[in-house]
Amino acid sequence: MVHMKRQIPKIKDFAPLLKFKMPEADATARRLSNAHTIADLRRIAKRRTPAGPFDYTDGAADHEVSIERSRQAFLDVEFQPGILRNVASVDMTTSILGKDSALPFGMAPTGFTRMMHSAGERAVVTAAAKAGIPYSLSTVGTTSIEDVAAAAPEGRKWFQLYLWKNRELSLELISNAEKAGYDTLIITVDVPTSGNRVRDLKNGMSIPPQLTVKTLLDASYRPEWWINFLTTEPYSFAFDRSGSGSLGDLVTALYDSTVTFEDLRWMREVWKGHLVVKGIQTVGDAERAFDYGADGIVVSNHGGRQLDRAPVPFHLLPRIVDQVGDRGAVMLDTGITSGADIVAAIALGADFTLIGRAYLYGLMAGGEAGVTRCIEILSSEIERTMKLLGVTSVAELNRDHVRALTRSVPIPVA
Repeated sequence: MVHMKRQIPKIKDFAPLLKFKMPEADATARRLSNAHTIADLRRIAKRRTPAGPFDYTDGAADHEVSIERSRQAFLDVEFQPGILRNVASVDMTTSILGKDSALPFGMAPTGFTRMMHSAGERAVVTAAAKAGIPYSLSTVGTTSIEDVAAAAPEGRKWFQLYLWKNRELSLELISNAEKAGYDTLIITVDVPTSGNRVRDLKNGMSIPPQLTVKTLLDASYRPEWWINFLTTEPYSFAFDRSGSGSLGDLVTALYDSTVTFEDLRWMREVWKGHLVVKGIQTVGDAERAFDYGADGIVVSNHGGRQLDRAPVPFHLLPRIVDQVGDRGAVMLDTGITSGADIVAAIALGADFTLIGRAYLYGLMAGGEAGVTRCIEILSSEIERTMKLLGVTSVAELNRDHVRALTRSVPIPVA
């Protein structure tokens, strides 16, 4: 048995252990300091946001199979690390559509963003500009094209548009975007009709939120959200002349189930900047998008919010990359919840990725500071994953670094 020699402790020996950390005075900073993952931001967001806006962000269509499969695809990734590389310095910069981005991801377009936090799109575009990454404004965003541009004049801004029934309104919106300095137009093409968002139906979601007994009870322990909602400017939408209505009514009135690739050709003639087609879910449609003038595509199932049981973008990605070659930029969204997911997507062939829910969780958790925290978390995870893989730049990532496993194998058809 080992005999331990004991001594009387001296103050100078344990004094360094008694240094107390001063409490953070700022409540938002205090909350966000405890967020180390996107899942942490989600937990904070859920506590601070009424059920309607939170579920609108968090939910998906029908049984939410598409979003769960998309997330599972990233969880099933197996990395192939290289060892004994000098990774003291890592460059996460990449180029997308002719310009550099400080990180290999940007902010996807999201609708009704001021429902999640009253700072809304202004907070997101400001945080993105400070981080040196692109921000995409949705047509169904809750801040005008001009106000978003004014919030971050130095930031790179993209504008998202649906091919709607009202073509005059479409032309007006893209003209406004061009004048305001947006350099890329994203056409979302997977919405011939609205997906069946069951959580929204159960919550009775509407714009603006309706004060019912249920919402009042929900507000009783989330007073800050409601105070901000009631004391800031009303929500406004460029496409909604009446200013109110249910989510389904607002969007269904504008979706056009008759659009074809010829409409995409028309849009290519109208828009002179970069044109990106978002919502690609087959190899054939990826090829056709480039045939009709796209400069880039986003492989996406709309965050699982449209067709349930849709293709998993991550699984589809390498087939599309192999087929379209260098015809244009290939981006990916849906299911990304960590920096490791982003690294895996780039390694499998994506030129760039877009995040949506991740930054909305940050927004709900702490406004602009929460979005910044989201970016910090993802950036740190990207850098750490790259170092552990033995690479020092985004350009070095390739398929040798990742193996996509799958739990669902297609059944051969005779």
